[in-house]
Amino acid sequence: MNANDHVAPFGTIDGELRVGGMPLSRLAARVGSTPFFAYDRGLLDARVDRLRAALPERVELSFAMKANPMPAVVQHLARRVDRIDVASGLEMQAALDSTIRPDRVSFAGPGKAPAEIRQAVAAGIIVEVESTTELDRVLAAGDALGITPTVAIRVNPDFAVKGSGMRMGGGPQQFGIDAEQVPAVLQKYSSTGIDVLGFHVFAGSQNLNAEIIAESQRRTVDLVTDLSAHLPTALRYLNLGGGFGIPYTERDQPLDLDAIGGALADLVDGPIADRFPEASPVIELGRYLVGECGVYVTKVLDRKVSRGKTYLVVDGGMHHQLAASGNFGQAIRRNYPLVVGNRVEETSGEGVTVVGCLCTPLDLLGDDVALPAAGIDDLIVIFQAGAYGLTASPTAFLGHPAPAEVLV
Repeated sequence: MNANDHVAPFGTIDGELRVGGMPLSRLAARVGSTPFFAYDRGLLDARVDRLRAALPERVELSFAMKANPMPAVVQHLARRVDRIDVASGLEMQAALDSTIRPDRVSFAGPGKAPAEIRQAVAAGIIVEVESTTELDRVLAAGDALGITPTVAIRVNPDFAVKGSGMRMGGGPQQFGIDAEQVPAVLQKYSSTGIDVLGFHVFAGSQNLNAEIIAESQRRTVDLVTDLSAHLPTALRYLNLGGGFGIPYTERDQPLDLDAIGGALADLVDGPIADRFPEASPVIELGRYLVGECGVYVTKVLDRKVSRGKTYLVVDGGMHHQLAASGNFGQAIRRNYPLVVGNRVEETSGEGVTVVGCLCTPLDLLGDDVALPAAGIDDLIVIFQAGAYGLTASPTAFLGHPAPAEVLV
């Protein structure tokens, strides 16, 4: 996909990118300063609607808040999804401040602090336990509070998912309890004061291959079928993970969501309905829900030529958009899609390198990108910025101010 493909969902008006229906220059004036992140409310709704149309009706959507914990985004999606997954005490509080019911919130991630576990138990949140230490802490919190905690066992599967940006299952992992250890763990805790609802299996993220995702879901259902025989009650919670990817570079192709939906329908109508009649399968998505709905907007501060190479120096950088700089898990750096947002309909006429304002050569946002002839005060827009942007970046690096965030 090229940059123009990413412009189309937002639209243009009078030669400018439009975000939330507003011309970019006007939005920049409304925000009051650059750089900033802007998330398009209409695109968020369209993405949820697209998922609802493609996935079986019985499947529940969970928003993985780690992808974008901006309060306005959380509040908006809380009204559109079925569940929210959190990964820290602060995210937990943001979920509890929303309209979502506490029993529709799950708490995942290794290294949950005892105080966070106590908070989750007190709130009635599902704790997705990743070790027997966490189970002991959940049990202690329930005893102290006089509450029966609800948990799901996060399982480290005995298979890995090829093609994922990050593998989070198979082999040794900090995530989850190894599948072969789960039966003994369930037996040990079956007579304690813990209500084990079911399982969470999340094998990998940022996958653009529908066939691989579908195969992972099939293997997950088979694994959970074996493990559910060791549950003291019927399985009521079946979190199949997510891992749906979005295209970041020109060589990436969008995920075939309909193919995933068709394969998942076969699972839902077949083995899931037969084996787990009390459970609604959960698909947990972060990046796929919010990633393509956001842009990062930064202004050109300087234009310079060094030994024949043209640089645009902007007032943003890797301290806000670490992923776009190539320093967030990329083995080979590739440009994220970007445009001159206030001149998107002009013909690209030159190759330029877009760099941030930080005093390090790592602060590279676009290397040899074909753009219209851009100058000082033009607005550079980086797409695919709705997930793992601000909160996944080193905002304190070199002491530059934090960017604004808006939902429009």
